[in-house]
Amino acid sequence: MIAGDEGIARWRKVADAIRAMIDDSRGAMEQLPVEAALAERFQVNRHTVRRAIAVLQAEGILRAERGRGTFVERRPARIAYPVGARTRFSENITAQSRQPAGRLIASGREPATAPIAAALGLRLGAPLHRLESMNVADGLPMSMATSWFPAERFPGIVAAYAETGSITRALAAEGVDDYRRMETRVSAARVSPADAEHLACPADAVVLVTHSVNLDAEERPIQFSHSRFLADRIEMVFRT
Repeated sequence: MIAGDEGIARWRKVADAIRAMIDDSRGAMEQLPVEAALAERFQVNRHTVRRAIAVLQAEGILRAERGRGTFVERRPARIAYPVGARTRFSENITAQSRQPAGRLIASGREPATAPIAAALGLRLGAPLHRLESMNVADGLPMSMATSWFPAERFPGIVAAYAETGSITRALAAEGVDDYRRMETRVSAARVSPADAEHLACPADAVVLVTHSVNLDAEERPIQFSHSRFLADRIEMVFRT
């Protein structure tokens, strides 16, 4: 039986239960039971089962074939994500014959906190543009990112990103033709509920968390980012 309490949507619990069924089968399960059987097993309605299956399809775990049923798909291999002085999401994904895209989730204007002001070399409270985005490869969500830019220098950065779906192209539109990574700090954490919703991942998924600072050609900080990469979809590669 699937309960819908503890702040976790019932369809997400069903998705987690189906995922556990597949993992427990150790590769033996090839096709999912029909929706009616799953609804009875988990004591939920078929709409809840259908939504859970849709999430697992987005993750690449299931594949629906019209007139035949829903089949277990091989998990896609992790994407190798090189991290270096010129880290670019689009270039990293394109190099592996996948189609990259960026989606604007939200944006806002806010004063710089002490840590961000220090990272960007700004005074405390300086105006910033905050940009919330999601990066995808072949339509599959890979990461969420929160980026901050000096608002006085980049007044149109949000509109430029919304139009291009690329930080690199948005910065170029604002007059920065090239930039490099000053540093990247990496840690691990459980995905937040908000990120899990966007990334269509389990509520207990692990994300690789990066904090990074980018500099322009004159060594001036232009961007501070807090990114969350799904650990089961991306592996970071540090090259020297």
